[in-house]
Amino acid sequence: MSQLSLNTVKEDNLEKTFFVQVLLPIPVPKTFTYRVARNSENQIQVGVRVIVPFGKKKIISGIITDVHHNAPEDYEAKYVLEVLDDYPIISNQQLKLFGWIAQYYMATDGEVLNVGLPSGLKLSSESKIQLNPAFNKEDSPHIFSEIESVVINVLEKEGLLSYQQLLEITNTKQISYLIKELLNKQVIILIEQVQERYKPKTEKRLRLKKEWLEEAKLNSLMQELDKKPKQLDVLLKYLQSVPIFNEIDKNEEGIPKSLLKEESFSISSINTLIKNKIFEEFEIIVSRLDYLNRQEFIDHEITLSEAQEKCRSEINEIFTKKDVALLHGITGSGKTEIYLSLIKEVIESGSQALFLLPEIAITTQMIQRVRKIFGDQVGIYHSKFSDAERVEVWKGVAEGKINFVIGVRSSILLPFNNLSLLVVDEEHESSYKQFDPAPRYHARDTAVVLAKIHQAKLILGSATPSYESYYNALNGKYGLTQLTERFGEGKMPEIQVIDMKKQKAKKLVKDDFSHVFLTALEEEISKGNQAIIFQNRRGYAPYLQCETCGWIAECQNCSVSLTYHMHQHELKCHYCGYKQKSPNACLNCESSALVMKGFGTEKIEDDLKLQLSDVKIQRMDRDTTKKKYSYNQIIEAFESGETQILIGTQMVTKGLDFEKVSLVGIVDADRMMYYPDFRAHERAFQMMLQVSGRAGRTNKDGKVLIQSFQPKHPLFDYLLKYDYEGFYQLQLNERQAFFYPPFCRLIKIILKGSESQNVYQSATMLYESLVIQLGNQRVLAPHEPLISKIRNIYHMEIWIKLEKGYPLESTKEGIKSIVEKLNENAHFRKIRVIYDVDPQ
Repeated sequence: MSQLSLNTVKEDNLEKTFFVQVLLPIPVPKTFTYRVARNSENQIQVGVRVIVPFGKKKIISGIITDVHHNAPEDYEAKYVLEVLDDYPIISNQQLKLFGWIAQYYMATDGEVLNVGLPSGLKLSSESKIQLNPAFNKEDSPHIFSEIESVVINVLEKEGLLSYQQLLEITNTKQISYLIKELLNKQVIILIEQVQERYKPKTEKRLRLKKEWLEEAKLNSLMQELDKKPKQLDVLLKYLQSVPIFNEIDKNEEGIPKSLLKEESFSISSINTLIKNKIFEEFEIIVSRLDYLNRQEFIDHEITLSEAQEKCRSEINEIFTKKDVALLHGITGSGKTEIYLSLIKEVIESGSQALFLLPEIAITTQMIQRVRKIFGDQVGIYHSKFSDAERVEVWKGVAEGKINFVIGVRSSILLPFNNLSLLVVDEEHESSYKQFDPAPRYHARDTAVVLAKIHQAKLILGSATPSYESYYNALNGKYGLTQLTERFGEGKMPEIQVIDMKKQKAKKLVKDDFSHVFLTALEEEISKGNQAIIFQNRRGYAPYLQCETCGWIAECQNCSVSLTYHMHQHELKCHYCGYKQKSPNACLNCESSALVMKGFGTEKIEDDLKLQLSDVKIQRMDRDTTKKKYSYNQIIEAFESGETQILIGTQMVTKGLDFEKVSLVGIVDADRMMYYPDFRAHERAFQMMLQVSGRAGRTNKDGKVLIQSFQPKHPLFDYLLKYDYEGFYQLQLNERQAFFYPPFCRLIKIILKGSESQNVYQSATMLYESLVIQLGNQRVLAPHEPLISKIRNIYHMEIWIKLEKGYPLESTKEGIKSIVEKLNENAHFRKIRVIYDVDPQ
């Protein structure tokens, strides 16, 4: 309901009680009705947050989705406790998008809200203890220990204590027993205090009191302070920073108090000047987004080549007929400049734009480029930012202060209200798909819907488009434009596939590197060039094996081998986090013949440091980028030339642009190609072509070396010729023959449980029910996934294949109904059922 219609309702129904529908961030498939108190009616709007009671004891915050006069029929509506916002923090368009995500991806609206709303905008409740109002120590029949008496005395003075304060007072970590005893003796009661997580950042400032702004009075003051040189120094520093006689208005703004502290002025002198009413202290709210406050931006015009101008014109022509344009441009062709030129046009018209990237790593370089053009108009949104920083971007978008956002997948859920253009760069990337928790949405596909809701335009860009997007473009659903030449003087690098069988036979392999590879690497570094080495596996070695009995170190919680990390001398599970010290002997037969099998990024780094001791080598994977600014530091070191070789997982394949990179190495291509997934060859081709594109991006000749034991594989024939279209057609024929996307829709149903047998039996029950509804041609039999146990929870999967045109939404509702019916069975009810629509 709009604010206008709400006001109308209020005028027509002055005596009626108002009710609101509140969406809560919990996995329940409905909203809840609450009553509005008379004194809160003027604050009620769709899209604002409210605090409401939920259940017997819980207090929770939610979003108003509707305002009406209809009391619920089956329960007594509780009152809204508090309205938190003066204006909607969620737009009507956003609520519409949340509803679509929930419906399409078989999630609840509450699950979408929980993922979409930044943690800083959710309320947290903190348990506290206070004395029971009925408690009287003198009349109590109980005997109190020394520590209990201490707590009682503190509570009599303080009133409330948090668990943390209780820990500090008692100096013990075992407070649960103490609390239980005090509750049993009816000394205390537990209460929940609700607190909002987000608090604006404030800055203390100082300014001269107004009575000292006249020149005569100020001179008199300075003469008076001659006897107090420390105070006079503070005053002179202020006058140096704020020229009050030339720009008197600047006194109102004052200066940060911290500025004087940094200059080592006496704190007591500053406080004395405040106490004597010479300075006054005040607070202002400041942005946490440091990059919005910097002034080093330059006005950078975007210059397009003839090919880029032609491509830009084609996109605008497409937008006259269609809402979505697929830009298929080879690596280094300058797609980004085209995006930014179109975004600039949108921003200058007063509308909003969203630029989605698949990885935080790419945002580091992209942000530097974008700041030169857009300055402080750009907001950055990704998980390496703190909760408070993300709230400030959220509010900036909602208030219209931020018109351009660069971010990762979750940026699609921001509260845009005037969105005109969306760009999804590297649209083929699987990282656009949310895996856990629900909703398991795909940001690229959601962007198509968001564009439709806002009547905006969408550009999907990639050197290796996903087969679904390319199929849609060739069949007229999307517009298609292409960039077939590199920007400037850059040429596509030469690709060479190294036959590792032959290299091993000739004993030319050392530490998993062929002689050809090491020689080329040494040559390029000696010329002052840089290299990127790609291995899509982190850690030192994928697993540890006993050569005597064949024992392999496995995770005790998951059905995977433990990965060896040499620097910590640990075996780690990359699924549950379990780790153990690496054994010196086999845990099965006690043999000392333990060998490391395979290799990850950590081993490549160590091996190369031994081979090239004078070369600066750095690694970029999940282990080295845990801290907030790790990406920036690694990329800046490589960009400046401080690092000569960068080793990384798929982070290094995506959108990075370095002038001096002349060599790219792929050390284990076979592992990507033979992964058990129908998209394995598509992804391997995309990844190899993408990482190849990091070489030779300026006027340097680039070279790509790929190590493989299967050099005659058809994939390499197309890769050597950069023939994306040819390989796409080959794969499309296979997809059609075996009935896989884009020729069908997939729904994956995952069943999880703590008992293996129950998971299997429940999967069989569900499969049999689904076959009755959909037929056995559309439902694949239950099977264990590649990793069938994670964190001691067993998994089974059922895949559903639906031909195009088959009623998708009614099928989803039918699946949910079947699961609901099966939940009447006590054994099935122990199973957690998860839906994954369009799995990647």
